[in-house]
Amino acid sequence: MNILITGATKGMGKAIALEMAANNYSLALCARNEKELDSLKKELLAINPKIDLLLVKTDCSVKTEVEAFADQTIAHFKTIDVLINNAGLFSPSKILEEEDKMLVSHFNTNVLAPYILYKKIAPLMQKKGKGHIFNICSVASLQTIVTAGSYCVTKAALLSLNNIMREETKPFGVKVTAVIPGSTLTSSWDGSDVSPDKFVLPEDVAKSIHQIMQLSKGANVDQLVITPQGGQV
Repeated sequence: MNILITGATKGMGKAIALEMAANNYSLALCARNEKELDSLKKELLAINPKIDLLLVKTDCSVKTEVEAFADQTIAHFKTIDVLINNAGLFSPSKILEEEDKMLVSHFNTNVLAPYILYKKIAPLMQKKGKGHIFNICSVASLQTIVTAGSYCVTKAALLSLNNIMREETKPFGVKVTAVIPGSTLTSSWDGSDVSPDKFVLPEDVAKSIHQIMQLSKGANVDQLVITPQGGQV
């Protein structure tokens, strides 16, 4: 099985990549930092020396780079069974206090990149009559967070895009799942003195996605909501 994951060197993306490597899946991975990609490659090969890997330095806010990554992935693997749109931008600010370019920056990474990859890869899945797309949304897709205005707007847009993907591909046997995590212990929380026990862990998201992948052909999880047991941090 061939899996494409964006934003794979940190947080949830890295946890998902490690989980999939441990279960012997082939991986196409991208991130902006080449050194971090090289480090991740070593970790993955240590887990599974025989894994088929494609790692491409990609800025998911740049349309041409996302398109090139998709094209390289298709050329290498010929087919993609699972697409995981994980890369995301989070720059907290009230809308009235941020520069106008912040909405565009959030949109390019959080919405346009998944849109491009969907248009590249979904037709291949439809032709095969199977496949699964996971879009890493956020509780910000559902809740209003005033101090993360553009992030909320674009994550809500991603959830809407996710729902359109599901309805478009449903007749062709393709599954689409919105993953909606609450406060998750990623680099966004570096420097925080909040206990790790108060967060969802990236590994929780990774294991949940893998479990959903094991469901029968006729079952789809429309939304996976994972929140901290004690409430949002």
